[in-house]
Amino acid sequence: MTPCGAAFILCAPKENMNFKLLAKAVLIIAILALLVMMGMHNRKDATLDLPPILPQTQHAPACYMYYGFFGVGFLVGTLLMAGGTKKGGGKSGQGK
Repeated sequence: MTPCGAAFILCAPKENMNFKLLAKAVLIIAILALLVMMGMHNRKDATLDLPPILPQTQHAPACYMYYGFFGVGFLVGTLLMAGGTKKGGGKSGQGK
């Protein structure tokens, strides 16, 4: 049994917090807070007219459109950023 026993997590080596991850989390929380505020204060109907895609003009509360646009944008951004594997280059002395 280790000297820490069940409290192994407390004895684990400390690693630096990933600043990029923290910044992304704070940014997403801030954007979601703005969406909630927009949803609370924009209850009037808005129209969406996209003739090539939607045959009829869509009428919905503006807050639903904000949530829908954010959701689509978030999914597209996630799909574009996901799956990008970093491929390391070979050794600098190869081929000589």
